[in-house]
Amino acid sequence: MTNMKRDECIQLIENDYFGNLTAGHLSAAMECFTDDARVYIRHGDNPIRRFSKLPSDGMQPLMEFYEHLCGNYYVTFTDFWHVIDIDAQRAASHFTVGLAPMADGLYADAAKQELLNCNFFEFRDGRISHMIIYYANPASANENNQVTPTGYPR
Repeated sequence: MTNMKRDECIQLIENDYFGNLTAGHLSAAMECFTDDARVYIRHGDNPIRRFSKLPSDGMQPLMEFYEHLCGNYYVTFTDFWHVIDIDAQRAASHFTVGLAPMADGLYADAAKQELLNCNFFEFRDGRISHMIIYYANPASANENNQVTPTGYPR
């Protein structure tokens, strides 16, 4: 088992993973995950969405999530700050996500969105083995001031 150093963790998070998502290189972004990787997405009080890199019981395919996201939005990730535990091979990253709807996407008529994210990563052998995504979309409150999920699944 190889432990990554701080700068290697940041490289993996910001450039290899998020950089490839921004560029639309989904296969390269998926290579940042171990084959048994699990990803959980939390948004407010909504049910947890569960994904896995490879098909798994009760889990949605992670690639489908990224195909939906990057097939409907121009995505940017900015304003990163990280807390990294080298000994435990874990990181917490806070950042801003920009979502600009594509003209031919499902959300073409929607406004641009800015999400506030905090992701928690676990690493194994230089890749992401587990990730929890927490996000807030301050602009998504409806007329009753109830927040609804952003974009996926519709």
